Amino acid sequence: MHRHFAFVAPPAHGHVNPTLPLVEELTRRGHRVSYATGAALIPTVEAAGATGVTLPMEPPPGRSAAGQISAEHFAEMMRKQLTDARTSLPTLLTQFTADLPDAVCADMLALAGRMLAESLDVPDVALLPSFAANERFSLHEQLLPTSFDFQHPALTEILGEMRRFTASYGLNQTQQMFPPPPASLNLVFIPERFQIAAETFDHRFRFLGPAFGSRRRSESWQPAEAESPLLYISLGTLFNDRPEFYRMCFEAFADSPWQVAISVGQSVAPSDLGEIPTNVEVRQYFPQLAVLERASVFLSHAGMNSTMESLYHGVPLVTVPQMPEQEANARRVEELGLGRRVPDDVDAGVLRKFVDDVGADEHIRSSVAAMRDTVRAQGGAVAGADALETSLA
Repeated sequence: MHRHFAFVAPPAHGHVNPTLPLVEELTRRGHRVSYATGAALIPTVEAAGATGVTLPMEPPPGRSAAGQISAEHFAEMMRKQLTDARTSLPTLLTQFTADLPDAVCADMLALAGRMLAESLDVPDVALLPSFAANERFSLHEQLLPTSFDFQHPALTEILGEMRRFTASYGLNQTQQMFPPPPASLNLVFIPERFQIAAETFDHRFRFLGPAFGSRRRSESWQPAEAESPLLYISLGTLFNDRPEFYRMCFEAFADSPWQVAISVGQSVAPSDLGEIPTNVEVRQYFPQLAVLERASVFLSHAGMNSTMESLYHGVPLVTVPQMPEQEANARRVEELGLGRRVPDDVDAGVLRKFVDDVGADEHIRSSVAAMRDTVRAQGGAVAGADALETSLA
């Protein structure tokens, strides 16, 4: 029986990209997917086979990386979710009351998606691109400092506003500090072995691992020196305005045995970085999957998508996290022996040593190879589509 699935996610690559292979697999099986997100990513979800539903959401602004999350900053993040919900929910209700879905699959940050599922009285499915949380394992302990003030007036105020907003629609959504309570089905785009406290998660959670779908077939890249070890460097798509870091990489790896590919993003022009060493290639964008197929080490911000892509390809990580979520990922990488985190006061010499050491560490390479096999065995988009079909059977 063919079904109609409504996906809802903020227009951020880190939240939308992990779901695209699932969309492709569902549509390949004859199901229909309507994907609601901001205008910036409508072409992306439509290319995966979904029907785009444009929401009045803007992509997260490019900004400098933050340090520890304060109560004020957390309140601002929650207010952004509430603002998106207030502007998006009327569009969602109009669209999907007229075209009822069999289930609503909502990103962990999409309050409007969770409200839509309750309003329509259809099954709710959570889309989790990073670590999952449950009644026994709290992400707060991983992301927030011990000094965090849970009773801060700004948090009390925004939680009250969220409760009043959901109540105004006659809904019973439980408002709590991020993340939201588990849904009836939770699709987690990381392998169970990478999940912290994995033993506390029950049948409601399906750990799918990463999947790449048509993106894997569409990307290609060849290094200039096929015989040289390849170091790939990227700080992701949000916190990459770091010209001083890229110049430090030039200093660290110029005239080294490493062939280096550096992705600098849209905020930095390669021509503004000064003289580029002959063994370094700088672009604003590299086809990351194709590069990782050939890389020996990934010097990464430790975003979860990049971390999963690195582990899928069996590439050890040297991490330079830019924000608390990435810090948690970097800690997990070290805990599992999959790489090392550089110190905050890193200089060119230390950076070079970390990369050289990780590249030569047989224990790390063995751990990464084992995790690669685990990641590839999780099931990816096929397992996700199976779980969705079974939940509606």
